[in-house]
Amino acid sequence: MLIHLRNTALCVGLLVGTHAFVSAPGSAAQEKSERKLLKKVDPTYPPIAGQLHLSGSVRMVLQVNAEGKVESVRTTGGSPILAAAAETAAKQWKYEAASKESSEAVTITFEAAK
Repeated sequence: MLIHLRNTALCVGLLVGTHAFVSAPGSAAQEKSERKLLKKVDPTYPPIAGQLHLSGSVRMVLQVNAEGKVESVRTTGGSPILAAAAETAAKQWKYEAASKESSEAVTITFEAAK
């Protein structure tokens, strides 16, 4: 019984903790820069998010080196449950080469299955 209560408390905590960070759904991945995205890997919708019918946007800032490789990802908004999947996908993206590194602001939106 104690384990069941802990699991319930965890799910409620996740819902309450993430609700304030979820944005309204929008388009899939929106580029906010001049640099062209050459390779985009779509994120995998987390199973726990499906069980919770969770949808929303994850906003991130990507540090991209001169060769176009994503060096780091910083989440600036969105559900922590969805952010992990978004970060994993964004780390695999590839941008066109440039003369110097850049910061790319992107938004990935997840929609729960209906």
